[in-house]
Amino acid sequence: MAMNVISVVAARKIAEEKKLRPAMVKGTNVIQFTRKGGANLEMIPWGNFEKIIKERKVKVYESGGWMKIMK
Repeated sequence: MAMNVISVVAARKIAEEKKLRPAMVKGTNVIQFTRKGGANLEMIPWGNFEKIIKERKVKVYESGGWMKIMK
């Protein structure tokens, strides 16, 4: 399946349906979607997620409900 670029709004809708939230890996600049936090993850608000996406000039890609953040 091909990966397609989706908006942050669409990503949020998919994430909410799958009970995912945006998070940053502590000590890195890596952002990802996760179901629950852990010792190495810091949950971030959707507004911060969108700001990071724009600043880094990356996009959210989706295929069959699976999402990935990349250039």
